Amino acid sequence: MSIKHGLLALLRAEAKYGYQLRAEFEAATGSTWPLNIGQVYTTLTRLERDGLVEAATGDGGDGRSMYEITDAGRAELVSWFETPVTREARPRDELAIKLALALAVPGVDVAAVVQRQRMATMQSLQELTRLKRVSADGGISWLLVIESMIFAAEAEIRWLDHCEAMLSRQHKPKPGQQKAAQQIRSDRHQTDAGAKR
Repeated sequence: MSIKHGLLALLRAEAKYGYQLRAEFEAATGSTWPLNIGQVYTTLTRLERDGLVEAATGDGGDGRSMYEITDAGRAELVSWFETPVTREARPRDELAIKLALALAVPGVDVAAVVQRQRMATMQSLQELTRLKRVSADGGISWLLVIESMIFAAEAEIRWLDHCEAMLSRQHKPKPGQQKAAQQIRSDRHQTDAGAKR
């Protein structure tokens, strides 16, 4: 999620101050991506530097600095809403990288890594499902966010099942290899039997 664009979206209708933006952002996303107030003000400073927001006239009556979106900020926001999110623009998938490295590093029990991750993802999925049930009145924006997280967890579990199946096939000997392994065991057995005589 782009905090920059999230704040621009929240400023589209009217001027707001930092704490108000943080509260509205968290309400819109069901607090699934909590924001640190420092992040909000740092982002507002950058947006102001880039000419996308400016200090609003007045202070809301309580001494807080208010910010409003500029025409350039509106154009940036329209562009963001009109531009699809590409796979390349998404953050790196830490889990995929972790499994790839686990395969590359000797001595790592990759199957155990997959199993632990599946258990953790299942727990997360159960918690998200429970959260969806108990907070059904969170509004459609919150529902969209929580369901996106549920679908992502379900997809991760399916992918982990796929990884486990691939690992299982990789470690299963091919028919020719199986015969060779049986022959080696048979030869060892005969050698051991001969040595005992």
